[in-house]
Amino acid sequence: MSRQASGGAGASWMPAAFWILGLGNLANGLWMLFWPEGWYHDLPAGVPDTGPLNLHFVRDLGAAFVTMAAVFFATARNAQRHRGVVIGIGCWYVLHSIIHLYDVWAGRLDSHHLIEDIPLVYIPTIILIVLSRPGWWADGGEIASSGLRPSSQ
Repeated sequence: MSRQASGGAGASWMPAAFWILGLGNLANGLWMLFWPEGWYHDLPAGVPDTGPLNLHFVRDLGAAFVTMAAVFFATARNAQRHRGVVIGIGCWYVLHSIIHLYDVWAGRLDSHHLIEDIPLVYIPTIILIVLSRPGWWADGGEIASSGLRPSSQ
């Protein structure tokens, strides 16, 4: 049986991956929304090195993380059919990682941020890049069948 016919290589564990990614985004987002000062000072990633605390901005980003969690949760049941979710959220994570790398390269952040950012910035980005590969998906990676195109009814 081919990978495509069997539901893709990741069909059996893809829902669990969506739940785990959703929970990580939810935890971070709720922390940012309801305790932005604590998130700013206590997140083990040197956030104060990026500039002064802006409560509104931290909460805005918290809303984005909660939204990403909601999308992962809403599509987890049939995760193997929702590659567009991984690609869309993955784009945000890739851009976020590039910003972190650029700030170190430009000298706005010390090089120790390259290491500090591994668990919460770069690892989720790498996971989403790997999950976006077509071989994991039930439809061979066809985005059109993931529901992103309206039906012709």
